[in-house]
Amino acid sequence: MPVWYTSVVEEHLATRQAAGLFDVAHMGVLQAEGPNAVAFLDSVCGNDIAALGVGESLYTHFLDPDANVIDDTLIYRRSEDKYLVVVNASNDDKDWKWLNDVREGKVKVDNTKPWVRAFGKNVVLRNLRDPKEGKDMRVDIAIQGPKSRDILLALGVDAANRKKVMALKRTQLCEAVVGGFDLVVSRTGYTGETMAFELFVHPAQAPALWDALMKAGEPLGLKPCGLGARDSLRTEAGLPLYGHEMSGDLNFGVAEAGFGSYVKVHKPWFIGRDAFIAREAKRNGVVVRFRFADKGVRMAHNGDPIIDRKGKVIGVVTSCAIDTEGYLTGQGFIDLKSCEEGASIYIYQGAPKSTGKSPAELTLGDRMTLPSIAVIISRFPK
Repeated sequence: MPVWYTSVVEEHLATRQAAGLFDVAHMGVLQAEGPNAVAFLDSVCGNDIAALGVGESLYTHFLDPDANVIDDTLIYRRSEDKYLVVVNASNDDKDWKWLNDVREGKVKVDNTKPWVRAFGKNVVLRNLRDPKEGKDMRVDIAIQGPKSRDILLALGVDAANRKKVMALKRTQLCEAVVGGFDLVVSRTGYTGETMAFELFVHPAQAPALWDALMKAGEPLGLKPCGLGARDSLRTEAGLPLYGHEMSGDLNFGVAEAGFGSYVKVHKPWFIGRDAFIAREAKRNGVVVRFRFADKGVRMAHNGDPIIDRKGKVIGVVTSCAIDTEGYLTGQGFIDLKSCEEGASIYIYQGAPKSTGKSPAELTLGDRMTLPSIAVIISRFPK
């Protein structure tokens, strides 16, 4: 997956106005199966897996016993006892090892009772990107944007499969044959688009599916999209990226990332539950979304300092990218006392080691590096 095919801006706008096609076959695609799969996943995930009906999905996290985020993930319930688990590509091997070690009782899952084991009995874990899975292998191709469903159905579909795809609401999924491709079709994605799909296809069919979608979609404005647009779209949408808004150098937890409601502490037990509650009681900051007040300012980067109008450092930038209207929009972790929507903040892009001379040394014509003004906006676009 390149950074861009044409340009980040062109691909970003195509997704917002028509559709973008994303090769996300690098994402990890796992599957938990068996009558105890739901109990196992409820042990290793913070969200309520048991609440999922067949054909539904949810966003959740793997936590360690100290409530550190191992990864964020989407869980899809394909059938009564079959759950698809899609994880970040960079964490694929780590997640696979963690889930298997938890299932086999090889790692500590509770700090107060280190002898306990999670509910892993009779659970089958499968890596659907492993060639040994044969016909059951799956990789992910995402088509996102207002015309994505029209393009998908333009591949050709019978009445029964069309009805299934048309009936999908956000976060729902179905098994369907579209254009001759055997797919898991999920109305999910990482761009913030309400009409968006992830298509899980056998890797041997993935290139043909890509080509078919491009052929059907080009007349409707479909563009292939790279990593740059993927990042700018998710940043504009207020969505977190592992290593930036979650975990990373500052070890942000789920609540620091702004997704504390996705951890269901009403569940009697899951890995990291007690530590999450204790951590939440002491939390003093949260990720917000901001937008620079002017166009044409320099890009901000992960770690750049954020200050308030009195000059006090209140946080750091975690992500920044250009938005649909040509402004730089970003996310940053700031003090809870300073996170009010509409508040002005100031950002030193590039975190300069020096801003210039001290005020007492300044003379006519000297220049100083000043921060750029930005405004805190709603975490998710309204």
